[in-house]
Amino acid sequence: MTEDELQRLLETTLPLRDLHGVLIEDCQDQDIRLRFPFDATAMGPGDIFSGPTLLSFADTAIYAAVQITIGAAQIALTSNLNVTYLKPADAADVVSLSRVIRKGQRTVHAEAWLFSHTLIEPILHATASLAIRPR
Repeated sequence: MTEDELQRLLETTLPLRDLHGVLIEDCQDQDIRLRFPFDATAMGPGDIFSGPTLLSFADTAIYAAVQITIGAAQIALTSNLNVTYLKPADAADVVSLSRVIRKGQRTVHAEAWLFSHTLIEPILHATASLAIRPR
């Protein structure tokens, strides 16, 4: 699946509020890099990104990695999501790296790492299990 195909798939399967203006930077096999452009309305107290916004972006990043793996004929439904906030996110773009860890017949396990602007120190780590269903 190409970056353009993934972008169209996300736009047709996710509610607008879950897209966050996300840009697909790279989409290779099971490894996906997305960018969430800085948006002042996503800031929480203390000039850092709000936790719920980051959690939602991590879920979207994991969903993208899983959809690349299972294809457009099936849909992935998040059944479990674990998030560890590692440090506050600065007022800058947030970048995600996500990938599938294991794919079974009915369940996929995946992870996402979020970084504040550059891929140096992670700000969040998420793991998830997603159920696979036909569209």
